[in-house]
Amino acid sequence: MSDLEAFREETRAWLEANCPEEMRQPVRDEDDVCWGGRNFQFKNDAQKAWLDTCIEKGYTVPAWPKEYGGAGLNPGEAKVLREEMRRINARPPLSSFGIWMLGPALLHFGTEGQKQRFLNEIARGEIRWCQGYSEPGSGSDLVSMQTFGEDKGDHWVVNGQKIWTSYADKADWIFCLVRTDKENKYQGITFMLYDMASEGVSTKPIKLISGNSPFCETFFDDVSVPKSYGDDCPGFVGEINRGWDVAKYLLGHEREMISGADGGARTAAIGAMLKRMVGDLDPVLRAELAMFDVDALAYTAMGEKFLDEVKVGKAHPAQPNMMKYAGTELNKRRHELMMAAGGSRALEWDSEETRGGAPSRNWLRTKANSIEGGTSEVMLNVISKRILDLPGA
Repeated sequence: MSDLEAFREETRAWLEANCPEEMRQPVRDEDDVCWGGRNFQFKNDAQKAWLDTCIEKGYTVPAWPKEYGGAGLNPGEAKVLREEMRRINARPPLSSFGIWMLGPALLHFGTEGQKQRFLNEIARGEIRWCQGYSEPGSGSDLVSMQTFGEDKGDHWVVNGQKIWTSYADKADWIFCLVRTDKENKYQGITFMLYDMASEGVSTKPIKLISGNSPFCETFFDDVSVPKSYGDDCPGFVGEINRGWDVAKYLLGHEREMISGADGGARTAAIGAMLKRMVGDLDPVLRAELAMFDVDALAYTAMGEKFLDEVKVGKAHPAQPNMMKYAGTELNKRRHELMMAAGGSRALEWDSEETRGGAPSRNWLRTKANSIEGGTSEVMLNVISKRILDLPGA
């Protein structure tokens, strides 16, 4: 038996013994997602037990080094764990922008002090992060941002506004792009870390067409941001005025997260599920579902290939753009098909039977997928120029 085969057997047995049955059910509402953080309330004992068990095993961030709260799994082992969790439909023990975005940036750019403090807090679910990138009038063109940090020696005083800040009203800390040099458009931005409870930070939720939203406007009014949080733990990542380097690296991980590159629910096959829900389907719709399932499985295989290439340093830097665009389109198709299969019932908006109109609200929510994290038009431009080597207009 190979080492990976032995690891698979060990992992399968561990999951069967430790993943509660409640954590093998589909996510039905926001409360089913464990976000962690200092104010998080667990929905039930099973949710907390699953998180605690995975923290002890290092499985909230299995590929991170053990000294930062992970399990230190190699790429092959991490892939096996993903496959075995999908096999039993296990929910992620912890969902976190710290895991998906900030963590990889800190692993690449952070000091040892930052890694020891923030990565361990992220892995244990003790801190919930939000992302301060987009501003009114500064979305895909982030270098036009205006939020400014005035240098006061040992700290900055930050003033400005961010928009589309997901879960800002629930986050503990923010990783934020702040202009610190008005004369240098590209190299005058600093990637700062600070507490959302700081005086002068306020948020205002943005209501979307779906009737609810994780998005917020975030305002900074004379916010004091320390340049240091202790020994070897600066309040910024990378170099001062070179935050764009960190921001670009993080965007790649954000786009992989939005795309569902791990083969998660956003791009999972749905034909069998819908047949169970509504019985026999119209032949035309059945054919469309079959086409979707084939594309979803192909997308999952492409994601695994890209992840393998990343681990060995052979990935193309524009691959996250491909994954983001393709994953976005798949997720929109997924919900279009679910609406079609649901018929008039899927249009219902408020009953307990549809969990408060979840099908229609989720369908409307997918319309934002082609905007957030970089618009589809921008993704296609990057793909055409950097992968296909097509000439510009």
